[in-house]
Amino acid sequence: MPYGEGWHRSQRRVPPDGPPFAFTPANVARLEEICRHYPPEQRKSAVIAALYLVQEQQGHITGNAMKHVADVIGCPPAQVEDVVSYYVMFFTRPVGRYVLQVCRTLSCALRGAERVTEALCQHLQVRPGETTADGMFTVTEFECLGACDRAPVIMVNNDHWHECQAPERVTELIELLRTEGVEALSGCHLVREKHEE
Repeated sequence: MPYGEGWHRSQRRVPPDGPPFAFTPANVARLEEICRHYPPEQRKSAVIAALYLVQEQQGHITGNAMKHVADVIGCPPAQVEDVVSYYVMFFTRPVGRYVLQVCRTLSCALRGAERVTEALCQHLQVRPGETTADGMFTVTEFECLGACDRAPVIMVNNDHWHECQAPERVTELIELLRTEGVEALSGCHLVREKHEE
């Protein structure tokens, strides 16, 4: 059977090339510092760090950004594309300023993650995977955030975990982000509550 027919056909969606991309001088310096932790012949080991820098610089990862990363770390663009398509923390389309990822794996599912997602979506007037009209929030679902004993969990911008969420509390989180920004969040919701006692 020729490649591209039947079960050989790839279902992977490649993001559009987008505008030309190059790291800012500051990000070039940051990436070079990261690459110094690897032997010169293994610069491609910095691919995940490089992709985080792309995402930080332009908000999401485009085809041109993947090609630039491949050039900078010295690997084929297909290897960068493999990483982007495998990991869910890389966004290949524009997302909101705050990405709210609700864990839906077993523990979270059993403790009501679906209702948490519904409450977020209802309050923000979006469906899972969508961004609010003002570009502030994107709601997605996530497979296992590794905090099963504190389910259900919401992760904000790949960095802040909010454990033991309940549908009636999501409005509080959204308004905190809207009024004070991500700087108001601790890395771990339970840790912050302990400090406030």
